[in-house]
Amino acid sequence: MILFPAIDILEGRAVRLLYGDRARVTDYGDPVERAKRWVDEGAEFLHVVDLSGAFGQRSAFEGILERIASLGVPVQSGGGLRTAEDVARRFGAGASRVVLGTVCVKDPPVLRAAVERYGERIVAGIDAKNGKLTVRGWTEETEKDAFSFGCEARALGVKYAVFTDVSRDGALSGVNAEATARMAESGLQIVASGGIRDYADLAALRARGVYGAVLGRSLYEGTVDLRRALEECR
Repeated sequence: MILFPAIDILEGRAVRLLYGDRARVTDYGDPVERAKRWVDEGAEFLHVVDLSGAFGQRSAFEGILERIASLGVPVQSGGGLRTAEDVARRFGAGASRVVLGTVCVKDPPVLRAAVERYGERIVAGIDAKNGKLTVRGWTEETEKDAFSFGCEARALGVKYAVFTDVSRDGALSGVNAEATARMAESGLQIVASGGIRDYADLAALRARGVYGAVLGRSLYEGTVDLRRALEECR
């Protein structure tokens, strides 16, 4: 199982939000320094998100992403991507994979065109609450069924998806392993995100054959040691 240390960037800072709520933010400092730390500890992939963009704000995210990508570890990146030009710019800044979330629901042709152009480098961002998709930085709930969307994305040729249980994200409340495993029944290779607290959560995901996991607050607060987690997941 591949582990993706998360670096969520808001107004140029590495942060973690509780339940995606911008008002409940913890600042963890310089994002490039955080990325260097995870790389030094053995990270094989990074998950880097433009939260400012996800909330509809302008940001200097691409410049930060370029510096992180220059560390030599592949980067999976999402947040604030609404057009084909946004996707191309994100790849141009050094992303190895690009995660599309809101645009998949609001403008499906952008997803189709991106998959046609970039293939498996496009990742579906499936952010769900009570089984329904959420969009625009999780601030807006839709009536779209998350699992149905996963099946549709797979039919388009998407291979990977980041599945986030919004009700658990940033809370260290434990991963929703059952919902994650069910999402994998769509045929997508699922990267679990939201609520991962400890090694037992990682073991539960591995036991269900989950492809990968995003580690956020568990790393920042020290409930999971990245070196140990990598060794166990190997």
